[in-house]
Amino acid sequence: MTSGVFRRGGLPAVVVLALMLTACGTDADGGGGDSTHADSAALAAPAQQTSYGDFAAPAQASPSGGGSDAATTSSGSGSGNGSNSGSGSDSNQGSDSTTDSDATGPAHSVPVPGLAKEYADQIPQETSQVLVATSPNAKSETSTLSFYQFEDEKWTKLKTFSTHNGSNGWLKDRHEGDKTTPIGVFTLSDAGGFKADPGTKLPYTQDDRLPSSATVAYGADYDSVFDYIIAIDYNRKPGTAPTDKTRPMGWDKGGGIWLHLDHDSGTNGCVTLKEADLKWILGTIDPDAHPRIAMGPAPEVEK
Repeated sequence: MTSGVFRRGGLPAVVVLALMLTACGTDADGGGGDSTHADSAALAAPAQQTSYGDFAAPAQASPSGGGSDAATTSSGSGSGNGSNSGSGSDSNQGSDSTTDSDATGPAHSVPVPGLAKEYADQIPQETSQVLVATSPNAKSETSTLSFYQFEDEKWTKLKTFSTHNGSNGWLKDRHEGDKTTPIGVFTLSDAGGFKADPGTKLPYTQDDRLPSSATVAYGADYDSVFDYIIAIDYNRKPGTAPTDKTRPMGWDKGGGIWLHLDHDSGTNGCVTLKEADLKWILGTIDPDAHPRIAMGPAPEVEK
């Protein structure tokens, strides 16, 4: 198995079927539970499940009010309170959460190298870390991801990684199940995975149920692709676990767009990379830098 993906052993067919039957479960409970635990009543999976829309894993049901320890959240050494309960949100409230540049002041005085003006103008002055993911054209499923940091009044490219994106390429106006990755500029606010927090400053939700999610999405040979995750804030509520189901723009726009471990092929919307590369990003990204990701085909997002 390549790209840091290892097999942990398959699930019995009856268990997989039971998980799939919960794929259309209700949205996350709005109750005021303990903020150190992700809402375990209905955890959606990322944009990978071919037959069931954008989410890679179905809702993972647990007894109501059971206080499940399957998902726990650490706040990160440089983050806020780390609450991932997802309470108090309306999944169809209609607000556009694809970017939050409107609420963060003027555009950065120094444009990120190579970004077209439309996208450079969405990087606010407060941001000092930017990831840029691009493909040669809008139909490509292979891409590269560069990590830029602003220091000493200039942007420096720290590293560039090989990645995969949606198997049908990129779209600005993407929809549930169309196997495209959204074009735009998005915040990066939350992380998680099956494995323990590797030391990231982002709020991190460790969830023991993610291997079963990956098994439903890809089969037993790929049950470790969700070992580490960074949520891309497309149609989601920042400050919640990556698996939170809230979709502010509505279900049709899709959701669950993540950075996660690569499986050597195109995705249904996520951007994937090797384990060592994602762990490097997790160790480098800092919420105090107000990080953003700009992504799309090079003819669209680059000068």
